[in-house]
Amino acid sequence: MAKKILLLILPVLFCLSAIAQADKNKPKKPEEMIRRYWFVLLTKGEHRSQDSATAAKIQAGHLANIQKLYMEGKIKVAGPFGEEGDWQGLFIFDCESKEEVEKLLQTDPAIAAGRMIFQIKPWYTIPTGSFVPGKPKEALF
Repeated sequence: MAKKILLLILPVLFCLSAIAQADKNKPKKPEEMIRRYWFVLLTKGEHRSQDSATAAKIQAGHLANIQKLYMEGKIKVAGPFGEEGDWQGLFIFDCESKEEVEKLLQTDPAIAAGRMIFQIKPWYTIPTGSFVPGKPKEALF
């Protein structure tokens, strides 16, 4: 009797295992892959009266900081706007929290000097291209 029950149960277990494996290999829907990033808008700060040598040094530090955060996998996108105005540029951060983004922004010499200020908003997309989680394989520039 136990053999008959076992012979009946084994095919059922095999079918359940096959169904579970098929679900595991099934591609996710785009809406299931969406994750949160952080959009940062950089605008002109109140302290922009540095001499040109100091401003150039701050800008070099700003770019070096972007490179560092990019290589750490924290910044996914960074760049300036192509026109004059208060809007200076943007970042897209891949961080766990808004507080982490704020802490990393304080490492930027342009923000620390008051040349730029920021606004942070949650932003959502599918993690592909530049948004693949983790550290990049090569530098931006």
